[in-house]
Amino acid sequence: MFIYNVKVSGSMLFKIFFVIVTIIILTVFSICCYNLFVDAKNNVNVADNSSAVIEIDPKNYTNILKDSHEHIDNYVGKSYKFSGYIYRAYDFTDEQFVLARDMVISSDYQTLIVGFLSEYKDIKNYADDTWVEVTGTIKKVDYHGDMPELQITSLKEIDKPNDEYVYPPDESYIPTV
Repeated sequence: MFIYNVKVSGSMLFKIFFVIVTIIILTVFSICCYNLFVDAKNNVNVADNSSAVIEIDPKNYTNILKDSHEHIDNYVGKSYKFSGYIYRAYDFTDEQFVLARDMVISSDYQTLIVGFLSEYKDIKNYADDTWVEVTGTIKKVDYHGDMPELQITSLKEIDKPNDEYVYPPDESYIPTV
């Protein structure tokens, strides 16, 4: 049987402990710095990117429409691109129209017209029910109360899409603006 007699002095034990703790602290600090710099480099702030054009599709159309009416200030200055048909009301100016979609409200395809109040200087050259694709910026206007209005910057006539209907807002929708 072998017996080893190991002498460890208090100062030697302290030095070993100090070196181990120092290595652990430096490792944690290095990992934190690395994560901080990598996250800062890869982080894109969507809220500050007001020049990006957000595309609205039939699946999120009514969700964005509803949220833009409830939180107008979050949408002002943002640019959107989407399609719909031209619908005019009797009290609109010559430049105003609704970029409309038919929202299905029952199982037998009863619909209701929903859409964004829009303004375009040359809209009088287009007939009602003409399908168009637009790009524009939201501004806050007073039309029977505060309302978002899409200021059209580009408009082109398109064919009626296959997915012309939209559906009521989804309660699980989470706005991204």
